[in-house]
Amino acid sequence: MVIYQYRCARCGPFDLALPMGGARPESRCTRCDGTARRVYTAPALTRPGAPLTRALDAQEASRHEPQVVSAPPPARRRPAPPADPRHALLPRP
Repeated sequence: MVIYQYRCARCGPFDLALPMGGARPESRCTRCDGTARRVYTAPALTRPGAPLTRALDAQEASRHEPQVVSAPPPARRRPAPPADPRHALLPRP
């Protein structure tokens, strides 16, 4: 749903939530049931979340001040799976 703004000549501006592309040039006023014309406004833009902002900032900083890496990161060791007690009953070669 997108919020569209309309202006009634008697009541003033009001907002309508309609499906995208569902706005008509004129609509009925929600207060007086008169004719209201659509008002074109700037789009409502939101800021990205904190993780994306940090990633974009790090990317921008690395453009001018690249980080120097002296060695690859250490490999992660996976823990050994627990021994299955059923294997103790098998014959050994």
